[in-house]
Amino acid sequence: MKLIFASNNQHKIDELKAFAGKEIEIVSLKDAGIDIDIPEPYDTLEENASEKSWTVYKLTGNDCFSEDTGLEIEALNGEPGVKSARYAGDARSFKDNIEKVLTKLANKTNKNARFRAVISLIIDGNETQFEGICNGKIIDSPIGAKGFGYDPIFIPDGSKRSFAEMPIEEKNQFNHRTKAAAKLVAFLQTMKTNSTN
Repeated sequence: MKLIFASNNQHKIDELKAFAGKEIEIVSLKDAGIDIDIPEPYDTLEENASEKSWTVYKLTGNDCFSEDTGLEIEALNGEPGVKSARYAGDARSFKDNIEKVLTKLANKTNKNARFRAVISLIIDGNETQFEGICNGKIIDSPIGAKGFGYDPIFIPDGSKRSFAEMPIEEKNQFNHRTKAAAKLVAFLQTMKTNSTN
């Protein structure tokens, strides 16, 4: 099955391609010939994911999906949350975002956090959403050179390594995005089974 992924983020595209394998052919916006930056104007991951997938569906008429992710830190009342990519400003600097988080957490003992991803899938003009959550902790200084975003300061529960220390295959064992994608794949398999019965 071929799906357009409403993203220009090559890191996210690579993660989901590594997870999907042969089940789904994931086509990036670039490969689909779509050269736009889709706005994320809303206050929830669900609404932003929906906005992105519907934008692509209306442009192409093709089945597609989008994803929005937030890092939610307990001691910061769920920040940066939906503003994760632009937490330190519109430049979307990973380094500046990390510095802002670490500065805000400097005097706090609770380092619990979670990554939450919401996928919006549109098939034949019908939308379904899937959520994936990865619980973990924020560490006091960045470790690792892989990954992107907040990966160098996030250690998922069940590991002693930050996301930025892990190859994609290892990260995908914990990854919020692949947990949501697993639900998407299961949903598509159910649809396929139902259509052949």
